[in-house]
Amino acid sequence: MKKIRVWDPLVRVFHWSLVILFTANAFFVDDESKLHDAIGYAVVALVLMRILWGFLGSRYARFSSFPPSLSGATGQLTEIATGRKRIHVGHTPLGALMIYNLLATMLLIGLSGYLMTTDAFWGLKWPEELHEACVTWAEISVVLHILAVIYESARTKVNLPRAMVTGYKEFRVE
Repeated sequence: MKKIRVWDPLVRVFHWSLVILFTANAFFVDDESKLHDAIGYAVVALVLMRILWGFLGSRYARFSSFPPSLSGATGQLTEIATGRKRIHVGHTPLGALMIYNLLATMLLIGLSGYLMTTDAFWGLKWPEELHEACVTWAEISVVLHILAVIYESARTKVNLPRAMVTGYKEFRVE
């Protein structure tokens, strides 16, 4: 077994904090409450911090280590379809697309939520509709992300959830 430190503490704290805060706001906190607003602002702050860390952070946290790539995603889908198992130390190409999707979606949720509190957009339907559509998209994306992590963990024999807790990926050396 080969053990590689992949996820630094900031990436892991960001990930699990976002999980907790998004889940709380989407399913448990009254969306008319000040707590809902505060959690929303905390999510936006987390995402902005993660974006900054994507330029300044450790090797696998940097956006340059997982650029969005349709050809890479297609290649990964081909690997899956043909039964090949390429191990990715950092994010996979499909995982990278999901990360960019979720970061952008969280920012849109925060922006549309903020717009609903301003005088200029007070009472208009479209900010609320955008907000709700983005939350629904985020929920769908999260479910797809979880299913993909479970599938890829089983397919590649790399425990991805454990890596996001410990920071280390363990690979079988063949």
